[in-house]
Amino acid sequence: MGDPAISVTFWGVRGSIACAGPDTARYGGNTACVEMRCGDHRLIFDAGTGIRPLGQAMAAEPAMPFDLLFSHTHLDHVVGLPFFAPAMMSGRQLTLRAGHLLPGRTLEGALRQMMTPPLFPVPVDIFAADLVFADFLAGETLHPRPGVTIRTCPLPHPDGATGYRVEHAGRSVAYVTDLEHRAGLRDPAVLDLVRGADLMIYDATYTDAEFPARIGWGHSTWQEALRIADAADVGRVVLFHHDPSHDDRFMDGVARDAERSRPGTTVAREGMTIAV
Repeated sequence: MGDPAISVTFWGVRGSIACAGPDTARYGGNTACVEMRCGDHRLIFDAGTGIRPLGQAMAAEPAMPFDLLFSHTHLDHVVGLPFFAPAMMSGRQLTLRAGHLLPGRTLEGALRQMMTPPLFPVPVDIFAADLVFADFLAGETLHPRPGVTIRTCPLPHPDGATGYRVEHAGRSVAYVTDLEHRAGLRDPAVLDLVRGADLMIYDATYTDAEFPARIGWGHSTWQEALRIADAADVGRVVLFHHDPSHDDRFMDGVARDAERSRPGTTVAREGMTIAV
């Protein structure tokens, strides 16, 4: 059997804040970072604390151009960037993309604001890699590498966010995190983005029971992930962006209940790789 059309590796699976410790050791405590390989092309989604171990692995590999795409620029999705080793290495080529920012705001500006004293001691200019900032408008279709198409859509989240659908070699993976659904309603843009996807990675921060007390916080539930998957004829679902208060025992319960509700559903764990 040849290589998969797309392989997906999870380097950070938490939301809101990193929560490393014995109670989260099996599922992982790093915040969002997902690597997708489309043949020889590498795409990275979000730069949470999980991007640090990914960068350590990449630093030992030959230099190849790659893309880093942000769902949005809240701290848990960008805080790992200053510790991403390839960004510090001359000769590396990195394109950074975001589609959620309001008019007059840019991805480069947001990252410069984060990496500014007294919040951080060194600026973006410390990066030795060849960085290209490529802002777009959520809803556009991107063609970052030959044979790779990325569809996008805006997501309902405080300050905005972007959902992505990667298509390569006849396969598709949707990355849909940091969105708040409306009870009883399906977002047409999200349904269109994920429809028929082989794999959907979805923001399953809460349970349906927890959700009413967290309306306005910008996140969804694992049960909603399965409802969307059924409505949009999605293949496999991966539950992602785990709440920091949900320890391994809690996540075991989610995994058990989700498998029972929709066989094949997976709870994301750090280090897990899925071949599509």
